[in-house]
Amino acid sequence: MPAIEIAQDAETLARLAAAKIAEMAQRFIQTQGQFSIVLTGGSTPRRLYQLLSRQDLYPIDWQRVQIFFSDERCVPPEYADSNFKMASEALLAKISIPNANIHRMAGEEAPLSGAVAYEKRLRQIFPNSAYPAFDLILLGLGEDGHTASLFPDIPALAETKRWVTWVEHTSPPLPLVDRLTLTLPAINAGANIFFLVAGSGKQSILSKILFGRNAQPPLPAKLINPVSGKLVWLVDRAAAGQV
Repeated sequence: MPAIEIAQDAETLARLAAAKIAEMAQRFIQTQGQFSIVLTGGSTPRRLYQLLSRQDLYPIDWQRVQIFFSDERCVPPEYADSNFKMASEALLAKISIPNANIHRMAGEEAPLSGAVAYEKRLRQIFPNSAYPAFDLILLGLGEDGHTASLFPDIPALAETKRWVTWVEHTSPPLPLVDRLTLTLPAINAGANIFFLVAGSGKQSILSKILFGRNAQPPLPAKLINPVSGKLVWLVDRAAAGQV
């Protein structure tokens, strides 16, 4: 059973997550010399990233942090819809981190090429591994039950070999552009997974994910079940409802 922590509001949620990440980063750096974190897109993580950029509040040795991405829209990195652009503006441009430590998905490439290139890069960083060994993966939750760019009823949900794939995205939620995404087995290999969920609009789907029976087609976020890692749901009171 995953852990569930409820914050009073979205701001408190962001501060709770920031404190947890800073503590985890320090612990991993002390024990293994570095810390790997997978960033996600969306409105809820933006405030978290802004807080993490505050070294005075959340001290992190960014020189020893490796940053990855759970998914990306197939747009150039300077476009407003780019997850990398959001993370860069909120966090990456404000911290002292080597460019070599930032591993972005190339959304500007053809989708298949972008997916193949990112998987190749991950396999170079995590050699001789069945799946990438990320220390922490951040995820969001869509009102349709999607997470990363794994949407309901798509072939990518059945992927078992690839670490990264591309998704043809032609129906809401917007924007209607193809996506690059980590696959379910790549995510479920993570040592720690944090879901960040805020807002009353997520209340219904959160209840289905946490307490509902298995839907058909399956809700992708319900398929997040770490093989040996820890899963934590960080939610605000509006999203939690009666949880």
